[in-house]
Amino acid sequence: MDIKSLPLNELTEYIVDKGFPAFRAKQLYTWLHKKLIRDAEEMTNIPKDMRKMLSEDIVTLTLAKKLESAIDGTKKYVFMLSDGNVIESVFMSYKHGYSVCISSQAGCRMGCRFCASTLLGLSRNLTVSEMLDQIYYIERDTGMRISNVVVMGTGEPLDNYDNLCTFIKMLSDENGLNISQRNITVSSCGLVPEIRRLADEHFTITFALSLHAATDEKRRELMPIAKRYSLSEVLDACMYYFNETGRRITFEYSLVAGENDSVSDAKELIKLLKNYPCHVNLIPVNPIKERQYKRSDKNSVRRFKELLETNGINATVRRSMGKDIDAACGQLRKAHIDSSKGGTKDSTKGGSSDGSKDDSLDSSSDRLKHSTKDGSKDSLK
Repeated sequence: MDIKSLPLNELTEYIVDKGFPAFRAKQLYTWLHKKLIRDAEEMTNIPKDMRKMLSEDIVTLTLAKKLESAIDGTKKYVFMLSDGNVIESVFMSYKHGYSVCISSQAGCRMGCRFCASTLLGLSRNLTVSEMLDQIYYIERDTGMRISNVVVMGTGEPLDNYDNLCTFIKMLSDENGLNISQRNITVSSCGLVPEIRRLADEHFTITFALSLHAATDEKRRELMPIAKRYSLSEVLDACMYYFNETGRRITFEYSLVAGENDSVSDAKELIKLLKNYPCHVNLIPVNPIKERQYKRSDKNSVRRFKELLETNGINATVRRSMGKDIDAACGQLRKAHIDSSKGGTKDSTKGGSSDGSKDDSLDSSSDRLKHSTKDGSKDSLK
């Protein structure tokens, strides 16, 4: 049993079923989610027989590699999972506090053309504990109180919907780290049914949509998910999210030189988002060697931003962090897999190294089903 994935009420049921008093569950939950222990023997007020029983039930990540930027102190972590899969996380320091960017899946099947995360396909969903433990490990390692969490690393969070929702509830639980939901951001490429489901949860998190293009034609070139859901459908779902939660949408727009960064692209985006309750986060793309895409130059980025702002659309340019340590999403994970396996697939399932594993998005819609609670995925056949 992976007890770190259990909310307090479920943990209480489990502990009682094992013959221990219910109050022990609260003690155990505090050790796991507030004191962030990694070994049952650290729980000094838990009886020895109970610690022994739980010794195999505490899932922890194993550090495979850690890099620190000489430019800005950004730290990049590669973690090994119990089945041999690897994931990555990033620690970033800002004036407003310390942020961690975590992965939600081992790999990704969304196939976005400019993203390194999808190059090896999807291995599996992460469990709740594997998502939480990225934050827990980094907080212990750095000694810093994490104030902001972005679920924007490897994977599509809404493709791991049930585990994502439990993760949000546990991360913001007053019995754990108690990180405000307003300080949690979830980024999605645009799974329309799941956006609407997320709205109905009435979380107070920030929802960010990976937009990257202002027309269906151009978005389909960059993002296979656009072949399934049109911009009209995606924006309708985002407006539903805003109406249900009152939370403004963030649109992420990766600027790719010669692809989506022209004046005409900016005008299309203005037309698309005019009078929409949103913020646009412009992201000069991080080039990856497997793709021909290049980062927009500074003048193009500045011009694009100014056009948006002149037309009443709030826009910022994301600060590039950890450029000297491959801190962009998926880059270090892929480099680690390539070095350890000679550039082959991830350790379980996954796509070809040329990124061709995005066929699940180009066929029937029943192939994008919800994950099971234990982190395994439904059939992608």
